[in-house]
Amino acid sequence: MAEHVVAIEADVVEAVRAAQSARAPFEIVAGRSKRNLGRAVRPGDVLDVSRVSGIVSYEPEELILTARPGTPIVEIAAALSAKGQRLGFDPPDWGPLLGAPAGSGTIGGAIGADACGPGRVRYGAVRDQLLGFRGVNGFGDAFKAGGKVVKNVTGFDIPKLVCGAFGTLGVLTEVTLRVFPKPSRSQTIVVRHLTPAAAFALLRKVWASPLEATGLACTADNTFIRLDGEKEPLAEKIALLRSLCSGLAMEQRDDDEAVFRGIADGAAFVTALHDVWRVALAPSSAAVVVEKSGAPLWAGDWAGGLVWLATNDHQRLRAIVREAGGHAMLMRADAETRTSVDVFETEEPVRAQLTRAVKAAFDPFGLFNPGRMWDGV
Repeated sequence: MAEHVVAIEADVVEAVRAAQSARAPFEIVAGRSKRNLGRAVRPGDVLDVSRVSGIVSYEPEELILTARPGTPIVEIAAALSAKGQRLGFDPPDWGPLLGAPAGSGTIGGAIGADACGPGRVRYGAVRDQLLGFRGVNGFGDAFKAGGKVVKNVTGFDIPKLVCGAFGTLGVLTEVTLRVFPKPSRSQTIVVRHLTPAAAFALLRKVWASPLEATGLACTADNTFIRLDGEKEPLAEKIALLRSLCSGLAMEQRDDDEAVFRGIADGAAFVTALHDVWRVALAPSSAAVVVEKSGAPLWAGDWAGGLVWLATNDHQRLRAIVREAGGHAMLMRADAETRTSVDVFETEEPVRAQLTRAVKAAFDPFGLFNPGRMWDGV
């Protein structure tokens, strides 16, 4: 197994062309915080892009940041915070859950894994905020897609393809993201001891209201709602929330970032004895999935659009999620399980054919993270 460390785009081009000539596939790594996420792949060559790092440009007045993919998220967050701004999709830190150090995640890894935290419920997913990128395809050609403006509707929206592709379509060398102002004030409202059905119903009710909550999450014991704004508008939002929660006991706190960060990071699942699943589904189905699964540990985010579950009953969970019209991803399990159990939902034949056609267009020689998502992809 050879490990190739690259520092600039030209190095990536050279490495990909050498791999193409040798027909030698490789794994793409940077912070290595998500190396145990996805199907277990056979050991092989490694392309380390951690040195393809650094903020290229940052225009606070335009709410646009361009960085190289190996840039640590903590570095980007610090630069944005200094200007009173933030990444809207709130990239979580899955390192500890997956056996890696906390704070080791990179922006390229977050994009590749489509990793979104609580802010997604208000600001949208990674794909909504990735304006453009540069990368290297399987032919060894550097290319760019998208742009550096929020409204860019020319041609096919290729940036959306790389979000959640787990590095199977190419090697990113530069990304441009839309960023958002940080709120001047935040309040977290806690409602205790609701049933799953009541908790998710409340979160959906708030989500459908004009409150524009930036956090809507729950656990078996507590339901959390985060509201942002200036002093007077925030007070009005809280008053409206109290009317929506009529009859429920509410506890009001200053922004409890640790609560929402912990749910997004899967912190409660780090010591779980069961395999860990992350389920995306219609919020209206969240309570049903939680209750039918019988999971001893669970958490909900995005008003129920995302549910974390700890269970080893894979077939039962998949059947429940499929019946609900959702998608279950095996978030954490040992390598043997990730080899024998589908990590991602099995695609329908037509969709699978399309997936393979896209893969072939960008990576015709199967060089990038082979088998990370499905066999041959």
